[in-house]
Amino acid sequence: MSGKKITWNGGLQHEAIDILAKEGGMIVSPTKVGYIIMTSDKAGLERKFEAKNRNRNKPGVVLCGSLEQLRSLAQLNPEIDELYQRHWDQDILLGCILPWREDALSRIPADGSKALMMDGRQTSCFVIKFGKPGEILAKELWEKHGKFSFASSANPSGQGNRGLVEGIGERIESRADLIIAANDYVKSIQPNDDNKVRYEQGVMVSMVDNEGRLIPEQKGERKITPCPVLIRKGLDVDKIMSLLSDIFTSWDYRHGDYY
Repeated sequence: MSGKKITWNGGLQHEAIDILAKEGGMIVSPTKVGYIIMTSDKAGLERKFEAKNRNRNKPGVVLCGSLEQLRSLAQLNPEIDELYQRHWDQDILLGCILPWREDALSRIPADGSKALMMDGRQTSCFVIKFGKPGEILAKELWEKHGKFSFASSANPSGQGNRGLVEGIGERIESRADLIIAANDYVKSIQPNDDNKVRYEQGVMVSMVDNEGRLIPEQKGERKITPCPVLIRKGLDVDKIMSLLSDIFTSWDYRHGDYY
């Protein structure tokens, strides 16, 4: 491959870091569930919305390359922390809707990023174990450059990319600064599933109430509300429901209940 489309090198893609460490960079990266757009600041987020032709009402997706990064950005309680730890240890993709820590809000650039990376309740979806190519980038960007990694599916509006770099569409392809291709990596995560049945998204669990406040600890007691709500099914949903059941006495399944 040549030009802006390159094949993943199996490790840290320095070309991507060079782009995302600068203002307004936007790349396409492979994950466990297909291709995403990655950006690291407001200028990049603006380019992402323009490339996707999408509205701005969904919570932003923040990619965390380490649990230390997650814990420094998001409000957690011990049970939610344990849920993330177990998913980390078992290499399971997980995203939870969480409020930001007060001390982390001050780290967000005062360039208008905040309005684009969280919803009206000041929550975002904090994601771990989303796939090696992007995990390595997110960790490097945070630890070496102090920059966030924001994600959005690299789909032509209303269509999936089917886990193929060829499926991201001409509009996104023309606007990205760099495209990292790794169709074989994406396929290796769900090797026996064809494009009709493979998951093209990760599971999302809401850990906040309607106002965006963190849910209470359950401590083994029953009928605690508000409780975790699985709002989007996806890759490894069976494993994630099992782990939710291990840690939380009460949790809810409401696929599609995004807001």
